[in-house]
Amino acid sequence: MSSLVIIAIIALSAGLAGIAVGWFLRFIISLGQKGSMELEIKEMMLEARQDAEKITQKAEEESGRILKEAKDDSKKTEERLQKLEERLANKEELLDRRQIDLDDEEEDIKNKEQSLNEIKEQLENIRKKKMNELEKVSALSLKEAKEELYRELEEESEEDIKTRIHKLEIAGKEKIEERAKEILTSAIQRLGNSIPSEVFATSVDLPDESAKGKIIGKEGRNIKTFERLTGVEVVIDDTPSSVMISSFDPVRRHVAVIALQALVKDGRIQPAKIEKEVSKAQKDVNEIIKKKGEEAAYECGVFSLDPRIVQILGRLHFRTSYGQNVLDHSKEMAHIAGMIAEELGADVKVAKAAALVHDIGKAVDHEVPGTHVEIGRRILQKFGADEAIIKGMQAHHEEYPYETVESVIVQVADSISGGRPGARQEGVENYLKRLDELEGIANSFDGVDNAYAIQAGREIRVFVRPDEISDIESRKVAREIAQRIENELKYPGEIKVTVIRENKIIEYAR
Repeated sequence: MSSLVIIAIIALSAGLAGIAVGWFLRFIISLGQKGSMELEIKEMMLEARQDAEKITQKAEEESGRILKEAKDDSKKTEERLQKLEERLANKEELLDRRQIDLDDEEEDIKNKEQSLNEIKEQLENIRKKKMNELEKVSALSLKEAKEELYRELEEESEEDIKTRIHKLEIAGKEKIEERAKEILTSAIQRLGNSIPSEVFATSVDLPDESAKGKIIGKEGRNIKTFERLTGVEVVIDDTPSSVMISSFDPVRRHVAVIALQALVKDGRIQPAKIEKEVSKAQKDVNEIIKKKGEEAAYECGVFSLDPRIVQILGRLHFRTSYGQNVLDHSKEMAHIAGMIAEELGADVKVAKAAALVHDIGKAVDHEVPGTHVEIGRRILQKFGADEAIIKGMQAHHEEYPYETVESVIVQVADSISGGRPGARQEGVENYLKRLDELEGIANSFDGVDNAYAIQAGREIRVFVRPDEISDIESRKVAREIAQRIENELKYPGEIKVTVIRENKIIEYAR
């Protein structure tokens, strides 16, 4: 039993010793690990300090460079300002010297003027004194002496006077014609600027061919919606990457072009989007019209027109005539008419205003029947324009008589502006083709002898054979020709159809 106790005690002692040794080793190991972690932390802190020092050093260098550049820029700016101040000071000194010279000249002129007045007064006194002495000597007053002298001269030189008067009339006419040429030449030279030929684009460029499919839409609903909202025709043909906008209304055409360009740029083309873009384009074009009308009136110095007239005037910015922008043509006419009126002593304001609005009827001649002169008269009368302005503009195509000097001036200014070489142009082939088609329609009717397109295609005169066409049938022929022209041709404004039926009976007396 004692041996077992001893063994147990020995085993217990050995276990306790093992436990003590294990704990001691673990303690030693933990101390080593702790020291290693502290060392790593110190190394990391050292690296962080080094990085911070590098960043600080780099920032100091960068700030020094920026500060140096700022100082250099500031120095250059100061140098420029100093030079500018020196130039201003020199100019100010020069102006002061010129002002002193002008003051001296003004004082000198005043002194000379005073001396001249004194001399004139002395001469007038001497003249009166001499006249009084002559009246005393001749026993006649000045008026009586003049009448007696004229009577004797008329009796002695009646034939010479008549001859002289005739020569003066001829010379006066020549001088008047020469003066008129001088006035016209001066007006042309003073405003000899060229008006660029402007034709508003009716084609819209596309980014690719697939855009045509988007414009057409499913079952054509997009293009139908677009044409319904804008009132134009969209022509999609084989032309690569572009579509054409066709309409006789230049404002609607421009609205359509702006709206379609916006839709193509956006890429989302569907009825709701089309309606939104068309509405926005209409507002944009209305603003352009208003702005262009106000700018034209301000540029020409015409401030008496009703704002509604100015609004319609702005529509001419989108109208061309033979390649010439009508609003630019009207502004040029206003300046020319003002120059001529000033030379002739006419009413400059009336001449300018009448010239500016002379073609206002062209802004709506595709919507309202009648010539643009008649349409323009109705517009001006409706919105209360001065009667002198209406008389001045209505005779520029000789549809009305020349009632005022200003009406003649406006007609002359129109001829100068439109007749200058390069002011107007039209493709010869297109022009001849249009006239040929117009005459071809008229000549295709039975009983027509000849047909002539005149007034640049604005009128066609048809001569019928009287033995084949009666007076009643002539009216029918005129209407049928007009209907075919409307259906088959495209043209701005309106075309007047005149059917002429006349009998010529010839007999000879032998």
